[in-house]
Amino acid sequence: MGNNSEIRRIDREIRKTTNKLEAVRRGEWWPLTGRERRDMLRAMAGGARSVYKGRSTDGADDRMDSIGTAAETRLNAELNALYFERRRLLTEAKRDKAAKKSSWGW
Repeated sequence: MGNNSEIRRIDREIRKTTNKLEAVRRGEWWPLTGRERRDMLRAMAGGARSVYKGRSTDGADDRMDSIGTAAETRLNAELNALYFERRRLLTEAKRDKAAKKSSWGW
């Protein structure tokens, strides 16, 4: 039964990470790490300074976009690792079941 509970745990993590990824794509900040949030605030402050001085905010916008893209990349990597782990657990469970079934008759 250990495998089934592990698979359920992985499924929960997949749902959480998928929700985080969708939130980042919508521009929400709650899934960002502390460092990503600080970088985002720093970029916003730079943009505000540019607006105050009458300059373009393109640099700040680009920085914010790249931080969001990096967060998406990080979450996609987490999702891929979770899917890989789930697949490994399912394969292991099938192998165990087949071994049990083949040894049952003897």
